[in-house]
Amino acid sequence: MRSSNPAFSQDMFAGYDQVYGVERTRSTVTTVQGSVAKTFLLAAILSFTALYSWNFLGTPQFPAFLLPVSFIGGFIVAMITIFKPSAAPVTAPLYAALEGLLLGAISRYYDLAYAAKFQGTGGIALQAVMLTAGTLFVMLFVYSTGLVRVTEKLKAGIIVATGALGLFYMVTILLSLFGVQMPLVFSATPLGIGFSLFVVGLAAFNLLLDFDFIEKAAYAGAPKYMEWYGAFGLMVTLVWLYLEILRLLAKLSDRR
Repeated sequence: MRSSNPAFSQDMFAGYDQVYGVERTRSTVTTVQGSVAKTFLLAAILSFTALYSWNFLGTPQFPAFLLPVSFIGGFIVAMITIFKPSAAPVTAPLYAALEGLLLGAISRYYDLAYAAKFQGTGGIALQAVMLTAGTLFVMLFVYSTGLVRVTEKLKAGIIVATGALGLFYMVTILLSLFGVQMPLVFSATPLGIGFSLFVVGLAAFNLLLDFDFIEKAAYAGAPKYMEWYGAFGLMVTLVWLYLEILRLLAKLSDRR
């Protein structure tokens, strides 16, 4: 099974049924319930460190080096997890903690920048959190009820679109190094807002692939550590979705 999520980019279940045979038990293999529980645990870790950086950003209790450490460290830990899934029980919580530090700081910056425009609504960050949670539960409902079936054609479409988006981001970063900017896409223009809506929608559809991966891991009787790996992959998508929703809200606010 393939997924556009880089954490789920390989067929990781081939041969598990032969390896474990008839001696497999719930305590030794992946279950959907176990993956859900570990996802909630990772979300709790991320929330704790995010609140820490939110509350102490710009104070002596939050050293400046934590931001680059959280950014670079999170990327390194994610790569380790992707290429060595068996390390997920250790690396997935570490990834959640590092991403929480980074997201808390980014959220605080956005909240301060748009404090006046989001006054009385809890702030732009709270709105983004609520929309991310709402999107997660809507896509889970859509997946569990079969309103949208994760067919091979749908997978292929999401994979191609996500890959093209990743390539686009890479090109824009390279162009920015030479002073070439793309304001129409990243500004608060109708085109920029439409682009953000597309990216948010694409991230939301990636959640369907994450759900499908976790379900297939449980069906194939994958090793127990794959519960952590599945939860990690889902967190990667949720972090992406949250950041894109935050950016979309900022663009919409700039249009007011």
